[in-house]
Amino acid sequence: MKIAPIAAELRRYPDGFTPIVVHTGQHYDYEMSEIFFTELELPPPDHYLNATGVSMGAKVADIISKFDPLLLSESPDLVLVVGDASSTLACAVAAATRDIPVAHVEAGLRSGDRRMPEEINRLATDAIADLLFTPSADADENLAAESVPSHCIHRVGNVMIDTLLRFRSKAAASSVLETLNLTHGGYALVTLHRQSNVDDADRLRGLLDALDRIQQRIPIVFPVHPRTRGKLSEFGFDRLLEGMNQLTRVEPLGYADSIRLQEGARLVLVDSGGIQEETTVLGIPCLTLRENTERPVTVTEGTNKVVGCEPERIVSEAFRILDGEQREGRVPDLWDGQAASRIVEVLQRGVRRR
Repeated sequence: MKIAPIAAELRRYPDGFTPIVVHTGQHYDYEMSEIFFTELELPPPDHYLNATGVSMGAKVADIISKFDPLLLSESPDLVLVVGDASSTLACAVAAATRDIPVAHVEAGLRSGDRRMPEEINRLATDAIADLLFTPSADADENLAAESVPSHCIHRVGNVMIDTLLRFRSKAAASSVLETLNLTHGGYALVTLHRQSNVDDADRLRGLLDALDRIQQRIPIVFPVHPRTRGKLSEFGFDRLLEGMNQLTRVEPLGYADSIRLQEGARLVLVDSGGIQEETTVLGIPCLTLRENTERPVTVTEGTNKVVGCEPERIVSEAFRILDGEQREGRVPDLWDGQAASRIVEVLQRGVRRR
């Protein structure tokens, strides 16, 4: 969702740019990867690294070992990485050790929680990058506080919203509501996949208890991430979900179906960063099941509220929304579908190294 608009914009300038898309293979599940290339009209990747490794360290090491030879053969002028995945950090490190400039899209986001692998990835990647493309003012402030030179920081907006606005009409044509027998505004959508939530049996049990109470008031749709699916089975929690008559588990969704479900939901409960942003633009109430967020603008300006992981508070906040108590949000500045064009404008001016 972040690469597609940037690659498309770069291809508008064939005399100036030759984008080479590299798929590390970090997301190995089809629904988590290849389906998005098709739906987002992104051509197949030029290179596929088939990353392996169970732990974060092993995965980062494997990506670096496979990406480094590619840097030698392709000899790029710039490596552009997005987000906060292990792939982001690995490819940034590999490029920096070859003295190749690095651009980081979605730079400057901070949760303040270094127990999260994603936070370490953000901090380390931003420490390496020469061009830091930020989505919001708070990200600029975070980078300035970390002594990143001002000439490296470029606020461009949110590329996730470029994709959302481009494909919103396509998502509206999705038949997922009919397939799942849902009515617009008559269900809640849940996603859970963060390590801190699903790898801890007690915390995951508490979250499921909260969902049980909420589904007694409104049907819930739960697309189950592969990581979460494995933990539910490992902890013996499948039977808990089977007892929830109004909770429907589905396989991971493609992009159009995911946006259609968000836009039709009465509320969304997530631990995903991207969905916090999408629901803000769609105007859908969102409860973030974490103690913090690296996207505070979705709280201060948007429709998001961070409610933590205590079951009682989650249920209380969900019921407030179901009872009609919700705040009206606004779309943050520069979340207008033009972030990729602003990125390319900066790239056309060249890279000024740190």
